[in-house]
Amino acid sequence: MTQVTTAAQRRRAQPPLQRLTRWVRGGGITTFLFFVPLLFTFGYFAWWPILRSLVLAMQKTNLVTEPTWVGLDNFQRVLADPLLTTAVVNTLWFATLALIIGFPIPILMATFMAELRRTRQIASVLVYLPVIIPPVVAVLLWKQFYDPSPDGVFNEILGMFGIGPLPWLQSPVMAMPSIVVQATWASFGQATIIYLAALMSIQSDLYEAAEMDGARILRRFWHITLPQMRGIMLLLLLLQVIGTMQVFTEPFVMTGGGPVNKTTTVLMLIYNYAFQQGDYGKATALSLLLAVVLTIVSAVYLRLTRSWSKS
Repeated sequence: MTQVTTAAQRRRAQPPLQRLTRWVRGGGITTFLFFVPLLFTFGYFAWWPILRSLVLAMQKTNLVTEPTWVGLDNFQRVLADPLLTTAVVNTLWFATLALIIGFPIPILMATFMAELRRTRQIASVLVYLPVIIPPVVAVLLWKQFYDPSPDGVFNEILGMFGIGPLPWLQSPVMAMPSIVVQATWASFGQATIIYLAALMSIQSDLYEAAEMDGARILRRFWHITLPQMRGIMLLLLLLQVIGTMQVFTEPFVMTGGGPVNKTTTVLMLIYNYAFQQGDYGKATALSLLLAVVLTIVSAVYLRLTRSWSKS
């Protein structure tokens, strides 16, 4: 340790020109030339829009006429919008339903697939298939399934049991759960494959020892599988929360925010501000508020789960 420290001190004590020469001979220029395009590209497409949005949020503009500087007025108008409360409640309701329905399904599916031997690869392909379908195509397909007429796919199936027809997307009560079911179907395959990979990394000795002790599959799942996947579960839970708070495609294509604004989400409200009202400053202000909320939620979540994910 002393020798390393001494060597570092000697390098710092060298004249600047000698250090520069050593840096050039060590390939510093080549590294710099490779680094600059990446830094420029990342800064232009990532950091510049963020900085630009900070300015845009304090302007009243439609991106065509000359912008007017309004300061924090955009934030005040957003917070005073009565539809904001509705959008926030709907978004939280969607996130809650998506967590209740969509979070345990991938875990259970991955556990079931891990027990398979010969058909595991086929099952993996079938589970991941909904993920590769373009989102808009999948939503339009399910919108046809949710046809409220007796000839609709789901209503026709229910009709065999004497149920229905049901107004899936036309009912203020059923619209959001129907959207959640479609969103869960479209995305659970990705989480399932991740959980399956985590399961495959668990030492088989643990399961073999549990089987020798007479532990059945439920006890092995509760005492071995869940503790071993705790870190992955916490990470995917956070990503799911962030994703559900930004839901847009499903309610936009399926219901357009209806009926009676029961499926209007925060991102749909941002879309309405920008592309229907032409007020990009107001839309940017709400986008920044959403980003701040998600940042705070993520920081608090990581703080609360830091010790539990490692224990």
